[in-house]
Amino acid sequence: MRRHLAGALVVGMVASTLVVPSGTDTAPRAEATPRASYSWRNVEIGGGGFVPGIIFNQTEPDLIYARTDIGGAYRWNESTQRWTPLLDWVGWDDWGWTGVASLATDPVDPDRVYLAAGTYTNDWDPNNGAILRSADRGESWQVTELPFKLGGNMPGRGMGERLAIDPNDNRVLYLGTPSGNGLWRSTDQGVSWSKVASFPNAGDYAQDPDDPSGYLSDNQGVVWVTFDEGTGTPGSRTQHIYVGVADKNNNVYRSTDGGTTWQRLPGQPTGFLPHKGVLDSEHGYLYLATSDTGGPYDGAAGDVWKFDTTSGHWTRISPVPSDSDDNYFGYSGLTIDRRNPETLMVTAYSSWWPDTQIWRTTDGGGTWSPIWEWADYPTRTPRYSLDTSSAPWLSFGQDNPVPPEVSPKLGWMTEALEIDPFDSDRMMYGTGATIYGTDNLTAWDVGGRVGIRPMVFGLEETAVLDLISPPGGAPLLSGMLDIGGFRHTDLDQVPAMMHTTPFMSAVRSLDFAELNPSVVVRVGDVEDSASSHIGISTNNGQTWWQGQRPAGVTGGGTVAVAANASSIVWSPEGTGVHVSTSYGGSWQPARGIPAGATVEADRVDPAVFYGFSGGTFYVSVDGGASFTATSASGLPSSGDVRFKAVPGRAGDLWLAGGAPGHYGLWRSTNQGSSFSRVAGVEEADNIGFGRAAPGEAYPALYSSAKVNGVRGIYRSDDAGGTWLRINDDDHQWAWTGAAITGDPRVHGRIYIATNGRGIIYGDPTG
Repeated sequence: MRRHLAGALVVGMVASTLVVPSGTDTAPRAEATPRASYSWRNVEIGGGGFVPGIIFNQTEPDLIYARTDIGGAYRWNESTQRWTPLLDWVGWDDWGWTGVASLATDPVDPDRVYLAAGTYTNDWDPNNGAILRSADRGESWQVTELPFKLGGNMPGRGMGERLAIDPNDNRVLYLGTPSGNGLWRSTDQGVSWSKVASFPNAGDYAQDPDDPSGYLSDNQGVVWVTFDEGTGTPGSRTQHIYVGVADKNNNVYRSTDGGTTWQRLPGQPTGFLPHKGVLDSEHGYLYLATSDTGGPYDGAAGDVWKFDTTSGHWTRISPVPSDSDDNYFGYSGLTIDRRNPETLMVTAYSSWWPDTQIWRTTDGGGTWSPIWEWADYPTRTPRYSLDTSSAPWLSFGQDNPVPPEVSPKLGWMTEALEIDPFDSDRMMYGTGATIYGTDNLTAWDVGGRVGIRPMVFGLEETAVLDLISPPGGAPLLSGMLDIGGFRHTDLDQVPAMMHTTPFMSAVRSLDFAELNPSVVVRVGDVEDSASSHIGISTNNGQTWWQGQRPAGVTGGGTVAVAANASSIVWSPEGTGVHVSTSYGGSWQPARGIPAGATVEADRVDPAVFYGFSGGTFYVSVDGGASFTATSASGLPSSGDVRFKAVPGRAGDLWLAGGAPGHYGLWRSTNQGSSFSRVAGVEEADNIGFGRAAPGEAYPALYSSAKVNGVRGIYRSDDAGGTWLRINDDDHQWAWTGAAITGDPRVHGRIYIATNGRGIIYGDPTG
């Protein structure tokens, strides 16, 4: 699901100097030209991914941040009620920094904000983690690279926060780390870090210790840090510090001497992991939300506990205790109303069916009320209303689910839930698809209904797999992980629904008939075994039907549609390449091409299709029934390779990709019989076409590439003779290799697929 990219590995404790402000067969030699001026924004979707952390500043109203697992961090804009992205400057080589393992906003100096950045702790991410620190609320950043990795998209990522600032002495920060690296501390506002040698427990819990990939087998480590503010004075260190550890037998530790020594809290509950630890300094209580696993997907039991920091007494205050037959979930999403600290809320983060659950208490956990409860099964009585009219796709097309399920749901993976410390009526919580929130939370306490709605706009967190921009109909159709993808008739409006019938959890490939763009085909992964892996539309993606599938299909693969829609060639996972002349009603094996080949259609000649596999290029001249290997040589034999045929030009092809040492951009003008490499383009990961520039006959070319030593997004208006970098260092969006396309109707307009920042589109401004 996530890209594994090569990059420079920098190992060290301190690296604080990086400031990040916010026709023929002969290919031309590329020349880099000055950068173009572009405006950039997201194609509007509204959410789409997991938000594991929402963090309110404790001393300044309306200063709110959100962290995502692969899509960076965001700051709330109260005046627009939208989120502002903060990490679009992260570049190709440091793509892992868009996985945010933790975030801390400074209560002493609210201009300061810190991120613990890094996506994977195994070898999927070649780089170490980093502390990103800003003194201007994320407008600019300095970087301290760490001597170990962090895991913003690893198991346990909803626990936390791992990063915390001493509320009395904001020079002091603590970081809980995974992988057995223990607890770390900075005493100079995050510039340098050292391990807290006296901290006794680095954790021991891994979701699956036998996982050979290193993903599920990683020790989830030290998972949160919190301070008892009342045990310090401004300018001097807080003395009492509590730390949660992913260890079912030894899960909470305390220091009473400012972090010099540490002790396991006596009498603590065992058998569970402490997802959240929230301290009520006013009354002297530490609250824990626990689960039997680290989440964010799993969890079958849990409890909520209250620890009296004065007496040392523990009280189980679970809304549904772990030993109850009704407890089938773990707890997380724990929050205190700072204006009324006996008011708490907690979530059943791992309750997927029939919905998540949220509880509220106004007496410190003595009694709880749920946000919904059973009437006569399967009827549910809600204490809320949910308005998703601003993002109607959140129903996932389930208009009439079987009770007791409802649509849309309150959520799933609900590990982030926070009450505004300045407004008892405002609450936000994260789900696997969005941020929901309310402005009338206290209506709960007087028998009213809490009005919940999406509060996610501006936060775009989809991983995009493919993009097409047909010459007629909607300007953009997309394929995505998790939510399938969309048909956008207006780039600045949230679509009503994702692609359905069938719904695919990942749309891997889309294509349209160049001469009849009403015909669109998509292929992908499905979770319902009764669903096909292919969807077909004859009205430009407005509605779809399921095609049949050849025996053995296990995944989407790639798909191509003849220029006049007379045939479809499909190279699915699990079986060989097949062709259909009946809109997916039946399929015949294609001859002469290996299983797993990437397939594309000529954009002019409906009889011609192309394939590529392992360095060999294939061509079909009989509508995909049979393929023949061409004599083309010099093409990459490993790595990811993507190629496309040029609209309006029969037999004209561009191929991008490869692996280190054999990585670049190639062109053919003879149906793939031979290719010439474009000199000057050291790396190219994709290729797309758009409307030709004024006075030019050849379509504009677009690529995420390295040209003359500079990584960026490039456009060529002269068939690859010269290349113009059209992005800048403030707009890099980490990894942009999956898909790219121009708009055939608007010269200069480009659509870029990102791995966690949704779809970016740009227009020239000069």
